[in-house]
Amino acid sequence: MSLADGTRPRHVPDHLTSRGQRVIRSWETLLVGVAVLIFLANTWASPYFLDPWNLSDATFNFTEKAMIGFAMALLIISGEIDLSVAGIIALASTAMGYALQFGVGTPGLVLIGISVGVACGAFNGVLVTRLGLPSIVVTIGTMSLFRGIAYIVLGDQAYNGYPSSFAFLGQGYVFWVITFELVVFLVLAVIYGIVLHATNFGRQIYVIGNNPTAALFSGVRVQRIKMILFLLTGLMSGIAAVCLTARLGSTRPSIAYAWELEIVTMVVLGGVSILGGAGSILGVVLAALVMGMVTFGLGLLNVPGIVMSIFIGGLLIGVIALPRLITLIRKGQI
Repeated sequence: MSLADGTRPRHVPDHLTSRGQRVIRSWETLLVGVAVLIFLANTWASPYFLDPWNLSDATFNFTEKAMIGFAMALLIISGEIDLSVAGIIALASTAMGYALQFGVGTPGLVLIGISVGVACGAFNGVLVTRLGLPSIVVTIGTMSLFRGIAYIVLGDQAYNGYPSSFAFLGQGYVFWVITFELVVFLVLAVIYGIVLHATNFGRQIYVIGNNPTAALFSGVRVQRIKMILFLLTGLMSGIAAVCLTARLGSTRPSIAYAWELEIVTMVVLGGVSILGGAGSILGVVLAALVMGMVTFGLGLLNVPGIVMSIFIGGLLIGVIALPRLITLIRKGQI
């Protein structure tokens, strides 16, 4: 076959065509489109949305949650889950506030917050990997345990008076409107992206999530990797506790209340299969941006917090149900 000028058409390799089709049809591409639509809708709905400082403040709606979301994504891909992350934040923040009463400075407070997070993650990991308990049951229990300890220590009181050097971790700006938290978020996104998508450790996580028995017989140290993932989730919860406490400037036992729902929603919205074995860090980043813009836009319109909670709950159910509905439609069962 020749063209009008007598030349033969250039053949496009099949692998490039199929790759292009996968990109167009990918969940991440859909999230980019949704993010653009939400950005335009917020711009139209509120004249204050495009203000650089308002956009900078909008990042606080997702950076701390997304930090935990990166580790949660790896854990869910492996077939496990941690619903105690908000309780870990409450306990870590309480430990930092308690240490503050004895004059502990910023480096010590950061170390305490992160250490408590790692310890809680280790506790969850031991119960799941050593005793063989279901992670969803274990972390529902520790969710109440960790926050309950914070309520016992604090009651209706609050810890205040954090030093200005500590406040910078949650309120400081690195350059113009670029916050310190946003920089940490971006660095962690790159690190977790490399770990999951470019290392043997990341490939083993996918293998475990798809078939843990086959992974075990293939020589993958399944329980060890899951233990590491619980430690990472605790570590990220500790880091998020430091940033959130520094941003709020106080510690209350109700801090980060119900964050576990939003974090799981963020991860699942990012394309991570709740059944394990599939997902990407890029998807989690895009989902974080989408949820951040939605909550910030609703905030600018003075929408009540309960409406946001309804939206988050509905979004989680919708995202989980959508793949199943598509499958049933394709089979002609609906």
